[in-house]
Amino acid sequence: MFKKVLIANRGEIALRVNRACREMGIRTVAVHSTADATAMHVRLADESVCIGPPLARDSYLNMAAILSAAHITGAEAIHPGYGFLSENADFAEMVEAHGLAFIGPTAEHIRMMGDKIAAKDAMRSLGVPLVPGSDGALGSLEEAREVAERVKYPVLIKAAAGGGGRGMKVALSADELEEAWRVARTEAKAAFGNDAVYLEKYLDRPRHIELQVLADMYGNVVHFGERDCSLQRRHQKLVEEAGSPALTPGEREEIGAQVTQGLSKLGYRNAGTLEFLWQDGQFSFIEMNTRLQVEHPVTEMVSGVDLVKEQIRIAAGEPLGYGQEAVRFSGHAIECRITAEDPDTFVPSPGRVTTFHAPGGLGVRVDSALYSGYSVPSNYDSLVAKLIVHGTTRAEAIARMRRALEEMVVDGIKTTLPLHQRIMNDPQFQSGDYTIHWLERFVGLKD
Repeated sequence: MFKKVLIANRGEIALRVNRACREMGIRTVAVHSTADATAMHVRLADESVCIGPPLARDSYLNMAAILSAAHITGAEAIHPGYGFLSENADFAEMVEAHGLAFIGPTAEHIRMMGDKIAAKDAMRSLGVPLVPGSDGALGSLEEAREVAERVKYPVLIKAAAGGGGRGMKVALSADELEEAWRVARTEAKAAFGNDAVYLEKYLDRPRHIELQVLADMYGNVVHFGERDCSLQRRHQKLVEEAGSPALTPGEREEIGAQVTQGLSKLGYRNAGTLEFLWQDGQFSFIEMNTRLQVEHPVTEMVSGVDLVKEQIRIAAGEPLGYGQEAVRFSGHAIECRITAEDPDTFVPSPGRVTTFHAPGGLGVRVDSALYSGYSVPSNYDSLVAKLIVHGTTRAEAIARMRRALEEMVVDGIKTTLPLHQRIMNDPQFQSGDYTIHWLERFVGLKD
């Protein structure tokens, strides 16, 4: 097992990794920008190294600085968390080339799954169901028209190298296709330096379902059930549940078997999440995230498995030590992502937190790097806390989340706490009858 791990991230995820390491008896190194000199992950790690100024490209994306910090402190492995360099295949290769362990998948699989077209090709070869659409990148507008006529409108033009809703445009009819094609390519080029796009059938009322997996170096792969991440605004998740109110145990078992068998053949390693659109009982693969997910705590709450500790053990060469039959699910979990944004306009609200009080009680977990007096910087993602609850039933989990949201206090900045309270109090959310389009309509009604 590793004696020292460098955490190449910040905020709540850096704290999350630090906690797992400390419980395993592993010393930790925090890296930070000058803007994060007083951050909680810096204060709680065994050692810390400043790697640059506030801009992410000069600090948390500075591979040379991070590797230098690892060598200077004698770290044996690097955990990238999520975001930043977590899905950068070049960084994973550099870490291994410098004699360190990368706590994540291989560079080969990061690169494969980072290209959505290559990922779909891989999943198609493994028998995983896909959304109907083009087999690869579209060579011309005329080819896009041909595929759209075959799969029928409406269709979605998507960036091959994209994410987060950028380079993604809907065409409801043939008259709208050319404009969607042009705008998607322009956005993709600007955001990712690659204007390659592909086409998929646009599903009108899907749910966003993802499956959490772990795989060791010896071909053993297990899944930890599904998460329903359908509550999204502009393709950004706000609320996640485990399990999904829509899926049956049989559907979970069927897609889980397909995924674990396929990833075993692929030789996948460490944590990963396969994302699907689900409609009318049918799963359609859309992408795979080769890292720990923001919403991993809900899976931990229903499975009782510490996914970060498992990541570390796998990277150290240990086998999983259990099969699928050993994974058991209990109750229901919900996560609310609390961001430093206006709850109505979603305008960012960085600044000094004058008061912070975390809720508690049975089945309540808060993953946050906030503290009273902390100044939320404007340089990074607006996520400031994740509030997670667990209940024996979904109804109990919702009631617990409503109570926890009432207890939580974040003063000095605006946050999305009021929005989450509205969601939890909404009868349609409580019924579980929603799709990926529900939240934007819900917010629109408020506006």
